[in-house]
Amino acid sequence: MSTAALPRVTVVAAKHRDAVPLVALQRDAADITVLCTEGDDKAGRAALDRALVEAEGRGCRVSHAPRTLTVQQGGGKEELLSQFHELRPQRLLLPDPDPVRSGYDDTAGVPVHDVPPGHAATALDALAAAREYQHSTGEPVFVDCRRAGADEGADAATVLRYPHTAHWLVEGFDGRLSAFLPSAGGVLRWTQWEPGGLVWQGPERLAGPHLMPGLAVLRDLHGFVHLLALRRTPRKDGGEDVAVVRAAQYRTGGPLTPWHSLGSPNPGDRHKSREVGFPAAGFDASGSLFVFVRNFGHSISVRAQGADGRWAPWQHLRGARVADEIVTVTTARGEVELYARARDSAAVVRWHRTGAGGVWTEDRTVPLSPAPGSLAAGPEPGTLLSRDLHTNEPCVWQPGFGSALPVGGADGAGPVTGASGIAAEGWTYSALVRSGPGGTCVVGAHAQGRPDTGVWWDDLGARSPRMPAMVHDRTGGVTLATVDAAGRLSVANRQSPNGALTFGSWHTP
Repeated sequence: MSTAALPRVTVVAAKHRDAVPLVALQRDAADITVLCTEGDDKAGRAALDRALVEAEGRGCRVSHAPRTLTVQQGGGKEELLSQFHELRPQRLLLPDPDPVRSGYDDTAGVPVHDVPPGHAATALDALAAAREYQHSTGEPVFVDCRRAGADEGADAATVLRYPHTAHWLVEGFDGRLSAFLPSAGGVLRWTQWEPGGLVWQGPERLAGPHLMPGLAVLRDLHGFVHLLALRRTPRKDGGEDVAVVRAAQYRTGGPLTPWHSLGSPNPGDRHKSREVGFPAAGFDASGSLFVFVRNFGHSISVRAQGADGRWAPWQHLRGARVADEIVTVTTARGEVELYARARDSAAVVRWHRTGAGGVWTEDRTVPLSPAPGSLAAGPEPGTLLSRDLHTNEPCVWQPGFGSALPVGGADGAGPVTGASGIAAEGWTYSALVRSGPGGTCVVGAHAQGRPDTGVWWDDLGARSPRMPAMVHDRTGGVTLATVDAAGRLSVANRQSPNGALTFGSWHTP
């Protein structure tokens, strides 16, 4: 990649020292600019200078010295917006806009945080400015927020406040594919022109005011696509609430339904509602939808919509304290289960029910020690994928397995996803896809139901700041998708519907 083509990354932080862990998140070559909303002392400025020198050692270019903005009270957004119009960022790296508490002041009735309030205010100003910049220019801006309290030097996949969308490529009711990704200005959508075709439209920005930069994508039993996100709304008494919201696409390429608020498991308290974790959701065999979040108390809450469309209230499942990493898995019986990485140990906790209407039961016997940021539903019913904490190797597990089965591919980072039921040369396979070194798209496969037979991995290139996606459609076709820093979609299609599992060249529609 020539230096002229480097992705444009802007780091926004309160002080110079606060930008250091954000700069460390940019592992690949990029053109980095740092904006600070406050001044800092000599030690803070020196720490940032060292971080930028290290970034240059990773192939990054630092075209501008760190800028300290002359932000007046209430003017942070406007000053940042002016900078964004000059810098034209493609990726923003921000602090946590809604940090999780480190304690609670019972006398004042408010949570206590380890980070100054200015960190969250800076992030919210930057999000508002980026939203307005994207709306006015039409240029996509992808946003990553570093979770407050995350380990220094950890990989980006492990420290994000809003996880990268895993299953962002889906087949619609009519057989056409859609791709959905979050951006500063709302949800971006790309739409396939005809089933199996090479022509796509997009990116199209879908309406969704005040959404935070995260998105969950899932299909119901009829093939309709549902989106889940977090949205901030102002309160009459000051501050803002953060609620889980949902919209649906009933016609491929058509308008979304309005975003419907599911509220929060901690309603009525702006301090508690803003700390809700990012949702995970799944449909069971009856068509019921289950939405899970990590609540203010760091345990799990669930809200369910029956097949008749009626919503039950939020239910607190209690039990283990969990980290901000939860995924749903649908079993072969069509039951939805939840897996969460434990907050205080290197463990996984599972919640399941014994049939429709059953009581949610906690299971702490899952024999996994996952690397943070690696949990994902496996391609086969009831399976869970994760990377081993010590080896980084992807592993497959499901209830009944005495231990996880490693499948190779310890390079790269982040979740592994895939698709099952793929016919190839007289056999049926499950295919896997993951990010490789430098963000390339790496694909593997194993005999369906037999991950123990081994996985062969193939690096297909197509570097991307987001994880790749895969879908197996009703015709037997398999499509891979990535998106570059500028928001350009690239797809690769399986060359033969029944032959070897090989893919053609990447093309940008």
